[in-house]
Order: sequence, then C-alpha cells, then structure tokens
Amino acid sequence: MTRELYYDVVIAGCGVAGLYTALSLPRDKKILMLSKEDLASCDSMLAQGGICVLRDECDFDAYFEDTMRAGHYENRVESVEIMINASRGIIDHLLELGVRFDKNEDGSLAYTREGAHSKPRICFHKDITGEEITTTLLSHVQKLDNVTLMAYTTMTDIIVENDTCVGIKAVTREGSPLELYALDTVMATGGIGGLYRHSTNFSFLTGDACRIAKEHDIALEHMDYVQIHPTCLYSTKPGRSFLISESARGEGAIILNHKGERFVEELLPRDVVTEAILKEMEKEGTAYEFLSFENVPENIVREHFPNIYNRCLEEGFDLLKEPVPIVPAQHYFMGGVRVDSDSQTSMAHLYAVGETSCNGVHGKNRLASNSLLESLVFAKRAAEKIMKERKNYESNYNAACR
Repeated sequence: MTRELYYDVVIAGCGVAGLYTALSLPRDKKILMLSKEDLASCDSMLAQGGICVLRDECDFDAYFEDTMRAGHYENRVESVEIMINASRGIIDHLLELGVRFDKNEDGSLAYTREGAHSKPRICFHKDITGEEITTTLLSHVQKLDNVTLMAYTTMTDIIVENDTCVGIKAVTREGSPLELYALDTVMATGGIGGLYRHSTNFSFLTGDACRIAKEHDIALEHMDYVQIHPTCLYSTKPGRSFLISESARGEGAIILNHKGERFVEELLPRDVVTEAILKEMEKEGTAYEFLSFENVPENIVREHFPNIYNRCLEEGFDLLKEPVPIVPAQHYFMGGVRVDSDSQTSMAHLYAVGETSCNGVHGKNRLASNSLLESLVFAKRAAEKIMKERKNYESNYNAACR
C-alpha cells in the first residue's frame, strides 16, 4: 500500500546543495529531505581541495576569466557573474555557521591555489573541506523542527498534474512505496559517477534526476560534458577511486612519467592535464603515471594533506619518500537538468540544484573548487525563488478573494 505524505517542500538529496536549500527556507515551512543512502554518504563529503571565493573587487576579472577559460568559454556569463559576486557572502555565512576554514597566524583566511587559477583564492579545511562544510550544514539542519530527514529512501519519479510538479514518488529500503506531495520540489541527487567503472563518486549516484527529467520531457543540457580528474590514486582494488586533490599540485606536487620526467604543466585546466596523462600512459604502455611531493615541504603535507597522506600509506605508499601512482578517473558532471539562474527547471514548481543541475556556470569543463560554491549559491537562489513565487501566489489569491 502506497503511503501519502504532504509537505511544503520536498528535497531529494542531502548534499550541500540540498542542505543549504533547506537552511535557506523559512522555518514555518514543512520540509522533507530524502537521502538515497545514509545521511553522510554524498559526494559533497568527498570534496578535498576547497571552495573558491572572490578575495576582493580587484580579483573579479581574473576569477571570471579563469572560470570562463577552464570552461572553454561555453559558460553562461550570467551564472558565472552571479556565482562570483555571491561568493564572499557564502563564505561569511559558512564561518558564522561554524565551518573551520584554515587561517593564517593573524586570523585571516588562508588561501590555496589549484589548476587553472591565476592566483590563490580557495578557502579550505585541511584536505577534507567538503566533509567540514557538509557536516556543519547537516548539524544545523538536524536541529530544525520543520525539517524531516529520511535516509535510505530513493526518488523513483515525480508526480505531475497539469504539467506541474506536485511532488515525488519514492521507495524505502524495505521496498515500501511513498507518494510525497509538495508545493515545490527540489532535485539534488548528485552526479552520474555510479555509471562509470572508475569514478571518484559514490557508486549509488546514477543520475536519477536526469533519468526522471528525460521521461517527463523536462529540459536537459550538455549531457556529454563529463569531467575526468587527472590525479586519482592508482589501485587494483575494486571500488571508488580515491582522488588526490588538485591543491597538492597547487602547493608544488609534480607529475612524472616512468622515467622520472615531467611532461605536463601541472596547473593547467583539468581536461588538459588529463589528456596529457592519458597520452603519456599510451606512449609508455603503462596503466598509471606518478605524482611526486618532493617539492612540497613536509609540514605542508602533514598539516594540509593528512587525509591524502594517510590513505596513501594504507595503499603502501609514503608520499614523503616516493612518488605515488596516479590515473585519471571520472569525477564531475557539468551537464544535467537545465535550470535558469534561480535553479528552476522547465517544469513549474520543480527545481534542481548541485551537480544534478546545469545552470551553465561551469561550461564544458569545471574550474577547480567551484563546485561547492556553485551548489551553495544556486541552492540559496532556489529557496529565494520558491518563497518569491509563494508570496506572489498568495498576493494574487488574496486579491481575487476581495
């Protein structure tokens, strides 16, 4: 028997985009959030490098150009401008919420640099920035009386009436069907890494929102724009690929072939570095190349990259003493459910945020550490648009009743 439940807003997904949408909605709205697995299993948790921010007004042109150039100038200009201009407010709010970004001795934010950035502008917490942000947001959402969190529940379809989304269909881990009705629905189901043999994503992220959107003729965009990350730890073990953050190269790590030679500029855009590594692997007839930390001071390795250092040790490699084997793997999806600058899809009352969506900010190739920022900026805009539409509806309704 199908169980029916009613809410103001239903959010499918508990990564940073879904969580920040919930936090940005008024406390008098009844909200339901679904997680396909446990609440801690989302790609947001895996983000290592950091989150970009506009350091000052003088940095706007450079940041804009870095983002556009990495995206092969196929980015939507409006989306890029919105993201950059909103970045400082997002970082300030994260600090207010308790996110522990690394700081300098004088208390100012520390910045690191990654590939295709012309200068350091990335805030970070060691090499687990995504985990730090996501757990902080989750802890705040869990304190809200108006939000219900439902783990191990998968969105299987949306409910449509008169070409308008009125909720979603879902199924629990036990197989119990649910019909979850809402005035507004937000899809935040993550990327498509589970469709690939080698990916840095969780295996259960299989593009659910994109499949559902296609079935209902909801607009999709750039479904072939898939990013392959150049530096993942090579392993013959099955399971998710372990990413070695681009910020390691920003701090001086270099890429070597089997002869110990550099063959690519490490801080070029990700797609360029990936192509160079794959060509070198083909040329040498090898399954991997190497990443060397020989130029990175030991204190930087231990303080900035403790998670990476320990994971490499678990695999039998001491990156302070030897290069570690690396291989490219699927990492991010720039395409998805097409949305406007307020994260609204082509169907009324249906929104998409995070990696599920395509607002055009990344173009053909994402600039490093723009993903967390983009997710937060456009999640907030989705919440604001939902409430603006709700207010307009209520105003029109009240006027009609006079």
